[in-house]
Amino acid sequence: MEWMESIKHAVYYIEEHLQEDISISDIAEDVYLSPYYFQKGFSMLCGITVGEYIKKRRLTLAASELISSDEKVIDIALKYGYESPDSFTKAFSRFHGATPSAVRKEGALMKAYAPLKIKFILEGGTQMNYKIEEKSAFKVMGVKQYFTYENSKTEIPVFWSDYYTKTSQPLLCGYYGVCVNDTEDKDGFDYYIADPYDESTFDASVWEVKDIPAHTWAIFPCKGAMPNALQSVSQRIYSEWLPNSKDYVLAEGYDIEMYSDISKYPKGNQDENYYSEIWIPVKKKA
Repeated sequence: MEWMESIKHAVYYIEEHLQEDISISDIAEDVYLSPYYFQKGFSMLCGITVGEYIKKRRLTLAASELISSDEKVIDIALKYGYESPDSFTKAFSRFHGATPSAVRKEGALMKAYAPLKIKFILEGGTQMNYKIEEKSAFKVMGVKQYFTYENSKTEIPVFWSDYYTKTSQPLLCGYYGVCVNDTEDKDGFDYYIADPYDESTFDASVWEVKDIPAHTWAIFPCKGAMPNALQSVSQRIYSEWLPNSKDYVLAEGYDIEMYSDISKYPKGNQDENYYSEIWIPVKKKA
């Protein structure tokens, strides 16, 4: 299944199962993608996480049922995945700005979040530089933190900032940022601030070692201040490069960010010419 078709089919699948106990694994399996790349790609392409999309669609449908039926609030809550009236009321109020009872009895205004419709729109041609490179297995050493897919975009930059401003331990150069999901975990992934492994300087009391398997990598250059430059290119990978790639599909659950030496730039990693790269493991289409 092609990348854009996979995401489009995932939206259809979600819409058909909004009243069921739907999981990320179920959706990803149905569209033949790993949970890691499905969630990351969905977020990049659609501008919203899978979990947030499901929640907004369920609350939209729940509001419609509140005003069009006499069904009990608890029954509507259970139908759309809420275990209690209280949890449903809190989520409903945050989204709609009014309680379920205010919507039903007082005619309070509601919000509607329409189903996503994935379309490929051909606009003016833009150039996206990349190269395909074979790399042998290698090791990195670094500090690790776990992130959920829901919070990673905002929390990973905080992780970097805190590491270099608050830690009293020996510091890494920060040559790599490594996203790893090579387990059965469907909700999140490990992220490493890392350097190339060096046995002579490695301190097991401070850092961890991670083996990166041999892969074919699609490597995309980024130019500009962090994190916006990198996040912008990452979004283009999933919204432009992958939908148009005739030869390659995503491989295993790794993404690597490569960062150049900040001392070479007048404004460090906030310099308009700062250089970094995104490495995505790929394989030839069958």
